[in-house]
Amino acid sequence: MNLQEDYSHLLERHYTNRSGWLRAAVLGANDGILSTASLVIGVAAAASSRDAIILSALAGLAAGSLAMAAGEYVSVSSQADIERSDLEREKRELENIPEIELKELAKIYVRRGLTPELAKQVAEQLTEHNALEAHARDELGINEITQAKPLQAAMASFGAFVVGGALPLLVSIAAPIGSMVLSQYVFAILFLTLLGTVAAKTGGSKVWKSVLRICFWGTIAMGITAIVGYLFGTVV
Repeated sequence: MNLQEDYSHLLERHYTNRSGWLRAAVLGANDGILSTASLVIGVAAAASSRDAIILSALAGLAAGSLAMAAGEYVSVSSQADIERSDLEREKRELENIPEIELKELAKIYVRRGLTPELAKQVAEQLTEHNALEAHARDELGINEITQAKPLQAAMASFGAFVVGGALPLLVSIAAPIGSMVLSQYVFAILFLTLLGTVAAKTGGSKVWKSVLRICFWGTIAMGITAIVGYLFGTVV
């Protein structure tokens, strides 16, 4: 077995193709854990009963998951609309001014390091193969991997939010009322740490950076919510 064969399993380990659903899933799970735990912490800090705490967790879970899915769908759909509009415009330009578009494509390859002669040859051959695909990829930055997929993003976000939000809900059912705020915070940080680790491993990034980022902002969010809850409980 030669060196190339030894490292062959590493050569195709790319993570860009996961960017669409991974972003939506991580965002959904993070929001599910954080928003539900923060809501429960705020209600628990106001000295509410367990029934009120569980009800708030269920309400937050239901509303948050639907809102997350709808927001993700609308957002990614807007991106998809922009991409379609750009592709239609590019298609018209290729039909009306093909010579200018060919020169434009060649200039892109020159800026990337090719000689003008080679850039022209590459542009001509790619244009003959599939002109719109070449311009979409190299001029607009649109390809099959990065292309917006609204339904996929919405479903990933919805499912991830439900899974993430169910964890604080279980804690609100099982944890003692007297230590509900602390229990929610501790378990939320554990859940967020696990999420950050999984996200980093799946996306091929550094684990410590992902965990630190997600736990830092999670602590701030839950801390502010707890303060609001304590103030509200004191006023009441």
